[in-house]
Amino acid sequence: MKRRSFQRSLAALPLAVVIGAAAQPKRPLRVAWVSTERKDLPSRNFAAFRAGLSELGYVEGRDLVIDAWWGEGSRDQVEKLVPDILRAQPDVVLASGGLTLGALVRAGVKLPIVFSVSADPVEAKFVQSFARPGGQMTGVSLFTLALVGKRLEVLKEILPGARRVALIANPQHPGESQELDAAKDAASKLGLAVRYFPVKSEGELELAFADIAKQRDDAILAFADGFTMGFAARIAAFSLQHKIPAIDGWAQFAQQGNLLIYGPVIQEVHRRLAAYVDKIGKGAKPGELPVELPTKVELVINLKTAKAIGLAIPNALLVRADEVIE
Repeated sequence: MKRRSFQRSLAALPLAVVIGAAAQPKRPLRVAWVSTERKDLPSRNFAAFRAGLSELGYVEGRDLVIDAWWGEGSRDQVEKLVPDILRAQPDVVLASGGLTLGALVRAGVKLPIVFSVSADPVEAKFVQSFARPGGQMTGVSLFTLALVGKRLEVLKEILPGARRVALIANPQHPGESQELDAAKDAASKLGLAVRYFPVKSEGELELAFADIAKQRDDAILAFADGFTMGFAARIAAFSLQHKIPAIDGWAQFAQQGNLLIYGPVIQEVHRRLAAYVDKIGKGAKPGELPVELPTKVELVINLKTAKAIGLAIPNALLVRADEVIE
């Protein structure tokens, strides 16, 4: 249509119609936050994600609506929530954690999904590759193999005389075999022998504890994922009882009584996910947004635990720590 014809057509419209069309409010971005966390417990991850969106200029109730869905510790519960989540018609789904994402995938959710997972998302078949995810999902993976060796290096600083480390891992965790190889390689370079304990249940964990206590391994390295984190308090109790220090990769592990962690700042990861949601809300395709790795790491030392099991933490390490629990 030519410019003058368009102007004449526009002029013929009632003034109220023209003004009403111009003033039509933009639909708020609607996000479904989905997590296996419990509703009655404060979620630092949720708070970080909301803060990330706020930093991008979003105001809840004005141009943003976040519906929070909580799995109450169960991925099965997440699957049960899916019909209600779909009825809410979110523009983007935020899946916090691999158990949550797995539940959404099994339930057949086809909406754009932004995730944080501890697993290798390629091996888990969530995406085709880190650079080109394909499909309808993308996000941040905590799967950083280089950090496995760094944890053992920190352990060696505290226990220079250590000779053997017990590795506790969930063999069903996608990427676990790669972590095991990385741990073996790093341990060899540090003069450490390793004993591997694949555990898939609480019963298998107890059998591993019995063996570790009998053989008097010098330390425990637990591979970070939702499964091992669910037993963080139990690992801490064993560690204190037998004075065998335990390390991992997520702050929660040290906060529940274990010696230390060195790994990604989980809250920063969730803050970063806000940028993905923003881009998708503005029209970007999830499958074209590369999966990222964490950019910030932290060292958290539980000094109270160290004293309880008779370990002296070098001052140089305490100075480097991002958090010291006393």
